[in-house]
Amino acid sequence: MTMKSLVLARRSLLLAACALALTACGGGGGGSSGGGTPSTPAPVPAVTLTVTHTVRITTNKGVIDVGLDANHAPTTVANFLKYVNDGFYKDTLFHRVIANFVIQGGGITRTANGLVEKTSTYAPIVLESNTGLRNVRGTIAMARTSIPNSATNQFYINVVDNTSLDYPGADLGGGYAVFGKVTAGLDVVDAIKNVQTGAGDLPVADVIITDVKVLP
Repeated sequence: MTMKSLVLARRSLLLAACALALTACGGGGGGSSGGGTPSTPAPVPAVTLTVTHTVRITTNKGVIDVGLDANHAPTTVANFLKYVNDGFYKDTLFHRVIANFVIQGGGITRTANGLVEKTSTYAPIVLESNTGLRNVRGTIAMARTSIPNSATNQFYINVVDNTSLDYPGADLGGGYAVFGKVTAGLDVVDAIKNVQTGAGDLPVADVIITDVKVLP
């Protein structure tokens, strides 16, 4: 798999239409090739996010606590916790930072040979985007390729309301699965979103995830 990245139409509102389609904008769109009328599923009503687990993400910019919702996104939460408990995220980077969109991390590390994508250790999971959880500021969701059921280890935190990423969303191929929210450390998220970035929205100075652990 190529590096998962949040492909944007840069910093215009077009990023809402292309947002998070990782290798090509609009991959997996829902048009019809026959003579019938394409059907658009009705949006799922928003639900209240419930916290069933709390995870602490420690970075070189500070600490972010995230409440996970296994009631509404059980498969996604279970998958994320497997990577957390394996220590997979230690010394990975927030490798894509867009100040008016998201910060993305969980799969890239820096070695003596430069940036390296860590190989996911579990199979891709089913997309849980139709739960009613919304991509609003402070929520955490799974990054994926243009294939809906392709999320593995990389995740992003919404730094603004990005409800265009919700299920079903126009031309998004299924939306993106929210599975929790920041419960403490939103100021750290904001500090990360404001770092200087270069090519590919990579921070000029590494933003390092030094540890991720489940809190009691």
